[in-house]
Amino acid sequence: MSGFEGGVLSRILSAEMSERKRCGWAALGSELMLRYHDEEWGEPAHDDRRHFEMLVLEGAQAGLSWTTILNKRENYRRAFDGFDYEKVARYTQRDVKRLLGDAGIVRNKLKVASAISNAQALIAVREEFGSFDSYIWGFVGGKPKVNSFRSYKELPATTPESDAMAKDLKQRGFRFVGPTVCYAHMQSVGMVDDHEVGCFRRTG
Repeated sequence: MSGFEGGVLSRILSAEMSERKRCGWAALGSELMLRYHDEEWGEPAHDDRRHFEMLVLEGAQAGLSWTTILNKRENYRRAFDGFDYEKVARYTQRDVKRLLGDAGIVRNKLKVASAISNAQALIAVREEFGSFDSYIWGFVGGKPKVNSFRSYKELPATTPESDAMAKDLKQRGFRFVGPTVCYAHMQSVGMVDDHEVGCFRRTG
């Protein structure tokens, strides 16, 4: 493909993206946020590594904006071995020191420690349920819950399902998994479809 053709295709794709009706929160963000909305948010995920990635990122977000974490996402992938939970679960104090010295991620000692202990807890859940995915999707009966919100301002911070999920995760040794973080996880991996009515990504 020539540079001219590539430029034309890029402009066409950009035009298509700008014409799509999206959730209000996505339209307020950067191009990175738009792509996250268009390609990931609310899309049912059933891969344990993806679950672990989102748990790490959502835990890191506590007290910060999601935009901040998205901007650091590639740094997290590099720092945490592509979110290979088997490797992360074996991290030592040497790895903790390395992570706390990494300016590309959120250098919070408790958040770094929780990523390691959560990897260990995730492996224990896999041993009990066969996969973390089977366990976590059980909180919504194994299929996405489709909501009908007309504005992102209507989105709840927590639900009875996220409350139950947070309580059970904490009992299993997970940290930085309060009800709000759990609901964000449910949204990100498609356990709930909170795309606004009219959004092109909504399934219902």
